[in-house]
Amino acid sequence: MKMFVGEYAHTLDTKGRLIIPASFREDLGDTFFVTKGNDNCLYIYSQEDWEALVAKLRSLPQLSSEAVRKLNRTLMGGANKCESDRQGRILISPPLRAYAGLKKDVVLVGVGDHVEIWNRESWQQEMEDVDMNAVSSSLESLGI
Repeated sequence: MKMFVGEYAHTLDTKGRLIIPASFREDLGDTFFVTKGNDNCLYIYSQEDWEALVAKLRSLPQLSSEAVRKLNRTLMGGANKCESDRQGRILISPPLRAYAGLKKDVVLVGVGDHVEIWNRESWQQEMEDVDMNAVSSSLESLGI
């Protein structure tokens, strides 16, 4: 089972390429997928985890659920299949860069089963807004 953890600050080059940290590349494998995520960040999934996610999405009621159709359009329609080059870089497409507000400074964050790519300022704001007491209370109510 893959376990992505850690936070890494990187920069996009002028062509929109991003170095994926070596510790993430190892678990992502040769081919992986970048797509739109929650909170205006991007998600990176290994091919294995992407295929499992797609299988789950396909099992949902496609025709009768507007939410499922929108989720499919957002996740799969906006996804890019990626392979890193010899320097460990991937190209983030212009639409994905625009969605996440990626300009130059970015943060890659391991969040268990996937990696998130954030605009660095957005990530810093996200972390400033975290109230660990409220998070702890929520986790307690879930039995964690």
